Amino acid sequence: MVALYEAKKASLEEAVLAELSPEVPWTLIERFTTLVRESGSEDEREAARYIAAQLEALGIPHKVYEPDLFLSVPVKSSLTVNGKVIRAKSPAFSITTGPQGLTGEVVYIPSASSAALDLLDVSPTVDVDVAGKIVMIEGFGGPPPVRAFEQKGAIGQIYINPGVDIHWGICTTIWGAPDLDNYQRQPRTPVVSISRPDSEALIEQLKQGPLTVTLNTELKEGWFPCPVVVADIQGQEEPERFVLAHGHYDSWDVGIGDNAVGDATLLELARVFYTHRNQLARSLKVAWWPGHSTGRYAGSTWFADTFGLDLARNCVAQVDIDSPGCRWATEYYEVSWMTETEDFCKQAIMEVTGKVAEGERPHQAGDYSFNNIGLSGFFMLLSEMPREMRNEKGYYPVGGCGMNIAWHTENDQLEIADKDNLMRDLRVYVATLQRVLNNPLHPFDFRKLAAEFNDTLTGYASAAGDEVNFQPAFDALADLTAALDSLHAYEGKLSSKPVTDPAVRAYNDAILELGRELVLINFTRQGRFRTEPAVKVLPLPDLAPAKQLASASGHMRHIIQTHLVRGVNRVAWAFESAARSVQRAVDTIEG
Repeated sequence: MVALYEAKKASLEEAVLAELSPEVPWTLIERFTTLVRESGSEDEREAARYIAAQLEALGIPHKVYEPDLFLSVPVKSSLTVNGKVIRAKSPAFSITTGPQGLTGEVVYIPSASSAALDLLDVSPTVDVDVAGKIVMIEGFGGPPPVRAFEQKGAIGQIYINPGVDIHWGICTTIWGAPDLDNYQRQPRTPVVSISRPDSEALIEQLKQGPLTVTLNTELKEGWFPCPVVVADIQGQEEPERFVLAHGHYDSWDVGIGDNAVGDATLLELARVFYTHRNQLARSLKVAWWPGHSTGRYAGSTWFADTFGLDLARNCVAQVDIDSPGCRWATEYYEVSWMTETEDFCKQAIMEVTGKVAEGERPHQAGDYSFNNIGLSGFFMLLSEMPREMRNEKGYYPVGGCGMNIAWHTENDQLEIADKDNLMRDLRVYVATLQRVLNNPLHPFDFRKLAAEFNDTLTGYASAAGDEVNFQPAFDALADLTAALDSLHAYEGKLSSKPVTDPAVRAYNDAILELGRELVLINFTRQGRFRTEPAVKVLPLPDLAPAKQLASASGHMRHIIQTHLVRGVNRVAWAFESAARSVQRAVDTIEG
């Protein structure tokens, strides 16, 4: 029976892989070279019409929604120094200065003072007094540093990008549309980015004495109707359960590497899986989001809000598809995947490409807008150029385009896409999706996550010392680990049974419930169906302040202790709830 089922799966996967063709995806990529798919624009709407028309021509069931999304779209920006105008770009959600601009004295913070400052994760740790000044710092104007300098009293901010080009970006920490919990976090200062060569003259002038500059920024901000396109390919055995494959179709400039290649990938996936729809056990939803670049993932967040209950009840996994198939991108490292999906992803990549993959914890970035629902997820960016090549070219890290530094610039044109690399990455997506859609058992191993949790708890408990009792969390985790071992002991017995078998369903229900509890406590603090700020989230974030306890004193020490006691309660309860779900499944299987 096992051999027959494995043969069936292998035959289907082989057939879907054989169905892949560059024709449909490459035609989309070429069409998108003519569109600047800025959210809220006519070009974005034309891109949505194109995707919907292709789905219509292929006979694939789909819907086009048109929510109002909260966006900030840069119009023009500049930096004026001693009468000279310097080229600049503002990130989305910088404020508009008005025609008079903002004039102030510059305080420069060298890169050595903020060596860890990067795209998304790290706030600057500097002791320079910036109150009432315009800060100039090397790096990207991402949410953490922009918010940190605002809190320190800066009135404006200038970011020196690493190269000759200036990268577009977004500086708000608010994820998706604002609500009553977070609207007050919207940025309050004008922000611009300039190139490395243009910064050098400013730095030299600062050596001579104080320097006054003027920032001019103009942005469109408000609620804009934007199309969301979702294809729905129904499975045959368990149609209510589905996998969500998704990516954004809006762009900075023409944005071929970020993310026309992803849009093309999604369309080809919809085509090949629809062709073999009668052989799919579960359903596949394929979604194209607007508002990624100028709304901080507004489209995917709208979908998470609007269909949150269905996602919570029935979504097996979410797969983010962003910047595959780019020039020189032949290796798989720094691939995003949640720990429970790691072994599954590595195996699929090795089997279809022959490549050894390396991964990492997903950043609080991309369209990972489903963590607060508790969805297991894998991928964001996928293939990248070899590290050696990146070093040889003198490239610096960026957030897409296979590590081509055309990312978020006018240079992200057709030459950034690579047909062969795209087809190889498509094979990875086909293999992983086919297996989640058709495996009788969901192929996620939470034992690996439980072991990681044990290491994380050990580190936090060691940092907290005797001041906070972590034992309830350790005890609950031990019970969860034992329950998981009992559940996985039935893998061999169940893997040959049909998807609809009650014991298989009980096993899979437990896997989904594990995600709903454990993804939530591993990636969120705001609670289910809320949104997290777009800043780095440490593992088991309720307990991460344990690292700060040793250096805290007085009032703050008591605050951290109180926070950790509550955090231990939340984490321990989640472990207990997860263990109960697993035990119910084991009882059903044994019964």
